Amino acid sequence: MRAVLCKSYGPPDALVFEDVASPVPGPGEAVVTVKAASVNFPDVLIIENKYQVKPPLPFSPGSELAGIVKVVGDGVTHLKPGDRVMAITGYGAFAEEVNVDARKLFPIPQAMDFATAAAFGLTYGTSEHALVDRAALKSGETLLVLGAAGGVGLAAIEIGKILGARVIACASTDDKLAVCRTHGADETINYTTEDLRERIKTLTNGAGPDVVYDPVGGAYTELALRSIAWRGRLLVVGFAAGEIPKIPLNLTLLKGCSIVGVFWGDFARREPQHFAEAMARLSGWHADGQLKPHISNTFPLERAADALKLMAARKVMGKVVLSV
Repeated sequence: MRAVLCKSYGPPDALVFEDVASPVPGPGEAVVTVKAASVNFPDVLIIENKYQVKPPLPFSPGSELAGIVKVVGDGVTHLKPGDRVMAITGYGAFAEEVNVDARKLFPIPQAMDFATAAAFGLTYGTSEHALVDRAALKSGETLLVLGAAGGVGLAAIEIGKILGARVIACASTDDKLAVCRTHGADETINYTTEDLRERIKTLTNGAGPDVVYDPVGGAYTELALRSIAWRGRLLVVGFAAGEIPKIPLNLTLLKGCSIVGVFWGDFARREPQHFAEAMARLSGWHADGQLKPHISNTFPLERAADALKLMAARKVMGKVVLSV
């Protein structure tokens, strides 16, 4: 089989596309024939050795896939060859076949195609965990989403609306904000052409947002925190801007607010029952037509480097998918 390989840390162009041996499942594992794999921002970081997960070289990047079970290992009873499945793998998904811990494989809903399934779990799982579990977002509250046109951002908009929140989407271009509106954003802010704090003040009548969803980091985090409502919750989701902000902690005192970490990957590992319940809830929302993953670009597997470069340049709206 063929796979995209990271043999030495570096930019996407350092990746190679080579023939490798097909995997063989061990006990509790299953080999999946990959039909689609999505690109996420951690995939950019992991090949540059900038991510908290550090697999031994060489490895295939790619944290999310959808495909068909090829063969199962000993002890696997809930899956059989031919089953349509999706999985969050952490890494390894950019290959024609992948060996996966069978506990991480979930059935693809009947009405969902492979590309959508590959683009679904990580973004929606992260945003559901952030808004439902970590922020306890309530109906009638105001949610501010930074980096709102990205995969997790659009998911946060949709889930925020399901939970009954008023959603303000922030992004860097008018084209991105237009996509945010099609996914349910009530108001938008272009933070390259507008004063973020003044616009937040205007849109919230000076009260500020109850919850800030922040996958961006950098300079925008402190600006949003300074604008947050009394008893507000700032969700630390990621640092797509490349800079981990240094927050003056007196702001939490003055606002009576909370800074809340969101580490969905560890949540899934540490709390598997809650994780399974969340995935079932998301599948139900998708079946009801309330969640509509936005796939802006599709590349063949051998062009994974091009997809990663697009992600690194922060030019992606929604998700990018590799077809296998």
